[in-house]
Amino acid sequence: MKNLLLILTLAFSVSSYSFAQTSTYDEVLAKEVGADEYGMKKYVIAFLYRGDRVQEYTEEQRTDIQAGHMANINKLAEAGQLVMAGPFFGKDDLRGLFIFAVESLEEAEKLTATDPAVKAGVLKMDLKEWYGSAALMLMGDLHSKVAKVEI
Repeated sequence: MKNLLLILTLAFSVSSYSFAQTSTYDEVLAKEVGADEYGMKKYVIAFLYRGDRVQEYTEEQRTDIQAGHMANINKLAEAGQLVMAGPFFGKDDLRGLFIFAVESLEEAEKLTATDPAVKAGVLKMDLKEWYGSAALMLMGDLHSKVAKVEI
């Protein structure tokens, strides 16, 4: 009986705490990041796979292609079109991902076509529409506050 009373007291405390919370909704910020009423928005995710032409290039050429790839990432991020990007660990064919802040697969396809690694056939992209938190749009500003060295 004591356990039941303790459980009910804890449950009531938690539910009371939940009801006492005030909303932290920021309408201006929600509009700024393009959030819907759920705080979500549409993105396009690009899964980056190892391309068919990797072996056609020397190590030096691949280094140059990678430098162009990184410069393109930075350009798209600065334009607000690329929200997140990063590699996967390991040597699998799935190399990394991009999250584009665009409305359509066609828009994302045009952006991936600007990537030197895609143009060279070192990477290829598989694009998927995705519904995620609009707060991802704030990631660029937050990242610059925690990154000691710029990529």
